[in-house]
Amino acid sequence: MTKLSQFSVYLVGGAVRDELLSQPVSDRDWVVVGATPEDMQEMGYRQVGKDFPVFLHPQTHEEYALARTERKVSAGHQGFSFNAAPSVTLEEDLLRRDLTINAIAKDANGKLIDPYNGVHDIKTRTLRHVSPAFSEDPLRVLRVARFCAKLQAFDFSIAADTMQLMTEVTRSGELKTLSVERIWSEFQRALMCPNPQPFLTTLRTCGALQVLLPELDALYGVPQRAEYHPEIDCGIHNELVLDQICKLTNDPVARFAALCHDLGKATTPQEILPAHHGHEDRGAEIAEKLANRLRLPNDYRQLAVLTARYHTHCHRAFELKATSILKLLGHLDGFRRIHRFEQFLLVCEADARGRESMQDQPYPQANYLREALKAIQSVDTAAVAKEAQQQQRDIGEAVRSARLTALKTYVKQQNPPSV
Repeated sequence: MTKLSQFSVYLVGGAVRDELLSQPVSDRDWVVVGATPEDMQEMGYRQVGKDFPVFLHPQTHEEYALARTERKVSAGHQGFSFNAAPSVTLEEDLLRRDLTINAIAKDANGKLIDPYNGVHDIKTRTLRHVSPAFSEDPLRVLRVARFCAKLQAFDFSIAADTMQLMTEVTRSGELKTLSVERIWSEFQRALMCPNPQPFLTTLRTCGALQVLLPELDALYGVPQRAEYHPEIDCGIHNELVLDQICKLTNDPVARFAALCHDLGKATTPQEILPAHHGHEDRGAEIAEKLANRLRLPNDYRQLAVLTARYHTHCHRAFELKATSILKLLGHLDGFRRIHRFEQFLLVCEADARGRESMQDQPYPQANYLREALKAIQSVDTAAVAKEAQQQQRDIGEAVRSARLTALKTYVKQQNPPSV
């Protein structure tokens, strides 16, 4: 039986990069030079790559890919033909990678193979493309933007010529060939970074945000009332809100909703600016369309739509009558969806704090609504339903009436701070 030791095997990509940055390594990818698919299968490796030969180790399930070259044959992220012959060298394989910091390999003895100066770029904190072939794959624009977010703590910056290539890719129209699944995959991974803002900033700098996420890009340059928003620009406000939600939670669902909370302000009629009457319902419609276009999971879509529509209700919680609070909690399905209700409150808190000079202000509205929900939950709905049934009354109306009575008692007992 063929043994892997007969071939040259190298640790590559993110694992080597993260080791050099003294970061934890979660996934290890390997390149095998000199082998054929038949060799790998004979050793018990299971092939998973359809377009090019990638194999899973029979015990560790780590990915082992045959060294390969690629050639652009048509438009789009998948418009490549691949050559994975045993004659392909490690240097040729590394040449096809996106960034120099991802084009470093390590052999079995721990020696680094760095033909494109990735180690130097790690030391200088530079994101630099390996070769002009970078521009052949439009997905790399999103990947570089995501690396800006992922490596934000290390102060990486994009080399000027790499940013120029990203801008050229955007202008070429090739970003439009990316599937929504690919776009969302990179976006979601960016949302899981400590702070996703560099992802969006990078896309905006090269023009890609307008192409890929025009709903977010459209907020920039839209004014709002300075007495409520000293930063004035809706796009800048969105950045500040994202910064605040990242301080409150690492939940990507809540972070996405935070980005969508004011989408309606981009469509406010010019004649009523800087006011934004009705932006909530308009924003909910835009958030719904955005979620549908990206084919998002329901939890992302639902929270984004609810937040866009009802965030100002939360801000005005102390002004609401008990009947309005009960309606709001009903719309949010707070009685059953406690986790989503808490996500909603976090996004509203981030919105309130996402304003210049207001980042540390308290947000008592959130706890006020939490306690209002508890007051409603204290109602014994089973007992109310049983009594209503005995009295031949409508059960739903009886439960609603009992909840409203409990809520009125709670509201009357409170002394809400002026807001």
